[in-house]
Amino acid sequence: MRALSLAAFCIILAFAPTARAQDPVQSAQTLIEEQIDAFLHNDAAAAYSFAAPGIKALFPDKDTFFAMVKKSYQPVFHPGNYAFGKSRSIDNGAVVFQEVLITGLDDKDWTAIYEITRQPDGSYKINGVQILPNTSSEGI
Repeated sequence: MRALSLAAFCIILAFAPTARAQDPVQSAQTLIEEQIDAFLHNDAAAAYSFAAPGIKALFPDKDTFFAMVKKSYQPVFHPGNYAFGKSRSIDNGAVVFQEVLITGLDDKDWTAIYEITRQPDGSYKINGVQILPNTSSEGI
């Protein structure tokens, strides 16, 4: 009986969820989705909260940041549709490059390449976005 209990215990341990490190790519994708959602809801404070310190140094308040994105990154600001493309995690997840394939409200296609960086507290922030017009999934 004791051997049966031990065997059952081992099987339970084998299938029990284990604590694993945060997946950098999934974290990056979640961050991007949350920022795009903030843009779609015209929530400047939330959108700004996802920016890395270097971006915040260039745009020291949410309104300046929001106006810059609205003017220069319209496909990201209000995408018609988007999907994640290729991704690359480097330096054990310290930096993630994530491709986002976007169809704008004007039906033009874009590729946005996000650079996501892990912060000292372990969180991820958006450190930059490059927008490329009319491209296919080949940017990363």
